[in-house]
Amino acid sequence: MRNALPPYNRLPRRDFLKQASLNVLAGTALVNGLSEQNTSKAGEQPKTKSGNGYQLGAFTKSFQDMPISDVCRAFQSIGLDGLDLTVRPKGHILPENVEKELPQACAAAKAAGVKVLFLTTMITEPDKNAERILATAQEQGIDRIKIGYYRYKEFGTLAQQLKATSKQIGKVAKLAQKYNVLPCVHVHSNNFLPSHGTQLYQMIQDYSPQEVGAYVDMLHMVKEGSGDGWRQGLDLLAPWIALCAVKNFAWERGEGRDKKGHQKWEVKTVPVADGISPIPDYVDALRKLGYEGIFSLHSEFKGRHSWKQLSTEECLAQTAVDAKYFRSLW
Repeated sequence: MRNALPPYNRLPRRDFLKQASLNVLAGTALVNGLSEQNTSKAGEQPKTKSGNGYQLGAFTKSFQDMPISDVCRAFQSIGLDGLDLTVRPKGHILPENVEKELPQACAAAKAAGVKVLFLTTMITEPDKNAERILATAQEQGIDRIKIGYYRYKEFGTLAQQLKATSKQIGKVAKLAQKYNVLPCVHVHSNNFLPSHGTQLYQMIQDYSPQEVGAYVDMLHMVKEGSGDGWRQGLDLLAPWIALCAVKNFAWERGEGRDKKGHQKWEVKTVPVADGISPIPDYVDALRKLGYEGIFSLHSEFKGRHSWKQLSTEECLAQTAVDAKYFRSLW
C-alpha cells in the first residue's frame, strides 16, 4: 500500500470540483481571489504582480492541450506574471514554427496582461534551430532560455564527460551572445549532466554569469543532495543563478522488490508544500544570496510521476494553490 501524503496544501476535493467547472478552455479560469488581476494598458509592458522584485510564472508543459492565448488568460487569472513557454519538439511551439508562432504567443500574453518570461528549449548545440529560436527570442524581448539536456553515459568517464559537456555549453553560449540571450543550464537529477548544483558549478565556473546562467531546481537539487548538498550548490552557483524551478517530491514505496530482494522506491511530484524539499529554507537561502529573478512553477501532475493524475483544469487549480503558498514565503 502506498504512503498517503499529508493534505496540508492540496486543494480539497470539493474545491477541485468547483475549480474543474471553470471554463479553462475559454481562458476564464477564475480562481477565488488568489491574487490581484494585472490590468496593463494597451502598449505598456505588463507589471509584475509579485511586488518583491521577483516574477512568478508556470511551465506550460501540463497545459499544452490549451491554445497559448487561453493559457495566458488562465495564468493571469490566478495571479501569475507569465509563462515558461515550451519551444521544443512536442512543445507548445515547435522549433521550426518559432518565427511565426512566438510573436503570436507574445502578443497574446501582452493582451492578457502577462508575458513570456523565458523559453524552455532543447538546444544543445549551435544548429539552425538554435539560431532560429535565439533570433526570434531577441526580437520579442526574451532575454533568457533554458537549454536542452546532456546525459551522463559510460561509468568511469565522468571527468572527461564534464569537460566535453562544458565545451558544448560554451558553443551554445557563443551563439546566444550574438543575440543577447542568456542560455541557462538546468540542474536535473538522475543520469543528467548536471545532476546537482556542485556539478553545475564545475561545468560553468570558467564562464561569466553574462555568458551562461544556472537554472536551479527545488526538486532535483534536494533529491540529489537532501541533507545540505542543495544549499551548498546554491552557494557555489550564486553569481550565475538566473532561473529557479519551484516544485516538490515525495518518495513512495514501489511495487515489489528487485532481483536481489531490495525494496523498490519511486519519486512522485507533489504539491509544493507537501514534499521533502524544504521550500521555505530554499527560499531563505536564495534571499540571502540576493536572488530576485524568475521562478517557474512546474505543475507536473499528469502521468505516472505524479502523486495523483490530474486533469488540465485540476492542474491549473493546484497551480493556483501552489502559487499562493509560494508567495506567502516572500
